[in-house]
Amino acid sequence: MSTEMNPAWRYCGSQIKLWRTEAGVDREILAKEAGYGCEYVKSMENGRRKPTLRLLQIADQLCGAGGKIVAAQEYLKPEPHPQRSQEFMALEKDAIAVSSYEPLLVPGLLQAPEYATALISASSPPLDDETVQERVAGRLKRQEALSARTGVMFSFVMFEAALRSQVGGPEVMGRQLQHLLNVGELRNVLIQVLPFGRAYGVALRGAVALVETVDHERYAYVEGPETSTLYADADKVSALTRAHGMILMHALSPEDSAEFIRKVAQEP
Repeated sequence: MSTEMNPAWRYCGSQIKLWRTEAGVDREILAKEAGYGCEYVKSMENGRRKPTLRLLQIADQLCGAGGKIVAAQEYLKPEPHPQRSQEFMALEKDAIAVSSYEPLLVPGLLQAPEYATALISASSPPLDDETVQERVAGRLKRQEALSARTGVMFSFVMFEAALRSQVGGPEVMGRQLQHLLNVGELRNVLIQVLPFGRAYGVALRGAVALVETVDHERYAYVEGPETSTLYADADKVSALTRAHGMILMHALSPEDSAEFIRKVAQEP
């Protein structure tokens, strides 16, 4: 979402402007007291930039808002997950079975903190530090389901490229590979590797996740760099499930996959 289209920024900025106008406080005065340039404050009031906590605090004091402007800070906090993936996250939260395939990256539920931080920090366009921290925290919070929901089966398949992508550099990747081995010891988690040279056609088409709800409804989620789609149509879900099944047929067993991951981790 672009900054121009962010409704929370635009609404909070307009509230600052309304309070300031009602109190008879010039924008120049607000900018000077907050230590910002006048154009910078104008951008925040117009919703092109996120209003900072400092601006909210100074505006609240100058306008005598009694905490009403500062209260907007709660609604300016970044979402822990991108908007386009939140519907899938809601389904995943209550699913009785989750299966996924990733060709290039370690799945979010299996990412070590350092790996997740390196990956999210490298987003384009760049994210601010607060958003990076919120999204990493959200991803780690989501991972608690692996150990807390022991009655749910989590199945993951990764193409070998995901183990060799060097996200964050060798040290971060080394910790990530060890994290995979640790999580793979959970009774309700299956981690499998699809080595190079196997099932190339279907393996290179992209990531897919499959979920089954408590009502035995089945969904498929396909995510790309800029777009994502949640499928409920039975025919589409069936086609993606068959493609995932073909990948599973060519993947190493969980035991052989663990040994494969150990060998990659030991490589210089």
